[in-house]
Amino acid sequence: MTAPEVLEPVERAERLPVRVRPGVVASVLVLVVVAGWAVLPDLFTGVSPIDGSSTTKFRPPSWAHPFGTDQIGRDLFARVVHGAGPSLQAALIAITLALGLGVAFGLLAGFLGGWVEAVIMRVVEVLLSIPPVLLTLTIISAIGFGTLEVAVAVGLTSVAAFTRLMRGEVLRIRTAAYVEAAIMCGTRWWSILPRYVLPASVGPVLALAALDFGLVVLAVSSLSFLGFGQPPPAPEWGSLVADGRNYLATAWWLTVVPGAVVAAVVLAANRLSRLLDADRRRGA
Repeated sequence: MTAPEVLEPVERAERLPVRVRPGVVASVLVLVVVAGWAVLPDLFTGVSPIDGSSTTKFRPPSWAHPFGTDQIGRDLFARVVHGAGPSLQAALIAITLALGLGVAFGLLAGFLGGWVEAVIMRVVEVLLSIPPVLLTLTIISAIGFGTLEVAVAVGLTSVAAFTRLMRGEVLRIRTAAYVEAAIMCGTRWWSILPRYVLPASVGPVLALAALDFGLVVLAVSSLSFLGFGQPPPAPEWGSLVADGRNYLATAWWLTVVPGAVVAAVVLAANRLSRLLDADRRRGA
């Protein structure tokens, strides 16, 4: 079979409308359900995620307990549903922080140039040279533990990538005729940036934010797994996986089910972000 014959089914799949792509439909359903968990958890379960009963310990998944119960009889489905709020909230805070600071620093570095660009880009290069996990743990050690602190640490770690991309887009837009005309007319730079430069350069940065959302969810869950998130008994996806790892041989669902939820959210977010990025590139 030749290479064109192998690629032909893939190309046909990419040309299918969004409504008939099973992967896209499944990704949308996963994200909609999880968003519902985060916004209205009581709509999906009326069971307390904190209270348990010694008579229902280590119950496997069943009709009464769809995800089973844990070592002190708490319903795992209720804990996963209520854990969606803190986990997704931390991811959104991290993405918003990284996007906001990255866009601001990238605008200033790319448009003003000179010593402003030199200072910002040297800091960016230093941040990019540090392993992300090490940088995140260093920030958490400095600001403390908790869901908000985890979100801030993950967001600050991602600022450098957004700044570098935004600067590159600003350098490209800066030479456009309408921007140079505004400069020649004497328009102040703080008026040019939000009116002309930002709308034309922010598109790829928003695409990067969409691409990074799944990775941020995974990073937040990983830090929660290590114990840097909310203290027990508050449910978070990462801490649920950590709580069940000691019972993996006898109660596999305590680790597998929350881990599968995290994996499904990450894969769904990545699938939709790739679709959005491909549509943006075709439109460009």
